[in-house]
Amino acid sequence: MSNSSFQFEQIGVIHSCYRQKFGIPRQPGIVTAAESELELLPPYNQENLVRGLEGFSHLWVQFIFHETMEEGWRPTIRPPRLGGRQRMGVFATRSTHRPNPVGLSVVKLKEIQSGNGKLILKLAEADLLDGTPVIDIKPYLPYADALPEAEGGFAPLPAVMAEVEFTEEAIAKCQAYEQRTGQALIDLIRQVLGQDPRPAYLRDTTGRRHGSALWDVNVVWESRGDHFLVTDLEPYS
Repeated sequence: MSNSSFQFEQIGVIHSCYRQKFGIPRQPGIVTAAESELELLPPYNQENLVRGLEGFSHLWVQFIFHETMEEGWRPTIRPPRLGGRQRMGVFATRSTHRPNPVGLSVVKLKEIQSGNGKLILKLAEADLLDGTPVIDIKPYLPYADALPEAEGGFAPLPAVMAEVEFTEEAIAKCQAYEQRTGQALIDLIRQVLGQDPRPAYLRDTTGRRHGSALWDVNVVWESRGDHFLVTDLEPYS
């Protein structure tokens, strides 16, 4: 067996509401309020490369885990769905710490925009970090890619979403932000925090201050036992 090496060409880059790894949902489709763009880069920003793509509602996006690739891979992982207490083989998880740092996500295609030398795919429900390099896209085929009889292993069902509340000051800042930008920030915050982005070792803590960067704001929040409380919005750069 030959020991071949491969080199992939970056075809695009993601512009996303997720400005840092902390807070990104662990699967696509969980946060429906998330919006992002896939900007195709030259020479792949030609309209003939996406001809016919507008007829598909969803896409498979293959990308590089660029923020964790330097950390290397791990043979076993502690999945968050198991509370970080049990180890599973890396190939039984969707961990970022893989022998090849390649990710795969199914996303909703909202629109294809072309103009001023740019070709952009408007996406929804993605779990992709801002700046993520994209190496391929493929159309999602419902008859082949959706298998109702498939088994989900140790993660058979979606996690239960937690309640998210806001202080009066925080909700006022969120509403002002929505009026100024048109972004559905409140829904985005509820869905991002509702899936509990904390690492397993912090799951039992309460009152600890956390920050999640969404768009250009840092959402300040803390755990209150059975729910999360958003206390403030700060500028993020």
